[in-house]
Amino acid sequence: MGKLVLLGGGYGNMRVMLRLLPNLPLDKEVVIVDRAPFHSLKTEFYALAAGTATDKEVRVCFPEHERLKAVYGEVVEINRAEKVVILEDGQRIEYDDLVVGLGCEDKYHGVPGAEEYTYSIQTMAKSRSTFQALCGLPAGSSVGIVGAGLSGIELASELRESRSDLKIKLFDRGPRILKDFPEKLSKYVKDWFVKNDVEVIANSNITKIEQGKIYNHDEEIALDTVVWTAGVQPVKIVRDLEVEKDKQGRPLVTQYFNLLDDEHVYIVGDCAASELPPTAQLAEEQAEQIVKVLRMRWKGESLPEKMPDIKLKGFMGALGKKQGFVYLADTTVTGRIARLMKSGLLWYYKRQND
Repeated sequence: MGKLVLLGGGYGNMRVMLRLLPNLPLDKEVVIVDRAPFHSLKTEFYALAAGTATDKEVRVCFPEHERLKAVYGEVVEINRAEKVVILEDGQRIEYDDLVVGLGCEDKYHGVPGAEEYTYSIQTMAKSRSTFQALCGLPAGSSVGIVGAGLSGIELASELRESRSDLKIKLFDRGPRILKDFPEKLSKYVKDWFVKNDVEVIANSNITKIEQGKIYNHDEEIALDTVVWTAGVQPVKIVRDLEVEKDKQGRPLVTQYFNLLDDEHVYIVGDCAASELPPTAQLAEEQAEQIVKVLRMRWKGESLPEKMPDIKLKGFMGALGKKQGFVYLADTTVTGRIARLMKSGLLWYYKRQND
């Protein structure tokens, strides 16, 4: 029986399971390998860190199927020569086809002290630690959030609602919030921060971080806690793969999302080289194409000469529990309606994966 092994239970591999399992060929079995016995809603980790969501709210059970096996553990090696995956406890899992969706971790851009003295929201465990640090602060403490992308914006706004007593500084490397998107959207988010007393520091350049302080350019700023949301890179096991990679350390893939020199190993999500920004939406769209390719290869069919281009629909962001912003089909929506749209999408996502 042919074995498809999925490394990582993130958005990409959840979509692979959702599409493949209902009509899985009788001669195939699927193995999902993850450190946790559930799929984590990484896009919602900001709420877990801010203390406005519980563990239960940011996880979804893996699907059930008679030919789906779940293995829990930490992947330490991918041996392509032997077509085997090795776990920390010594387990060896053989594969015929492999989809690597192990996600990403923080990228510190060589900033001294960043890894040692900042908190993270990249994993559920790290988000829990960040929650402990943030929500255990005395009244009037100062928090710095480095990086004003979607994660930084959502964390800053959610933390403001959770802890109205904290002083919050959001360090933005660009001249304005969400600088690559319409000014209307940027202004709405900036106005929300002004109204809710979150200080946005534009054109920032964090040069060093020490215990209790951060350096923006040459200015020393005292902070009680710092959270890093300023960039990601593939997890180390993917960075260590002996394959061709892009400048971010992500393996280069063909249009069919398999490695350049191995049609049995696919890369999905934050691990895969792409010109598009790493998002849950991108991982799901990549997974849709991987499923089509797998089915055709399993049937011995010729693959299309040109796979369709992936076009992202847009993005949604929350500003606390009552306000939000949406950029969809070149249209901007803000306010209560935008927040309801995001909540509705999250409800639908959980429901389709139940």
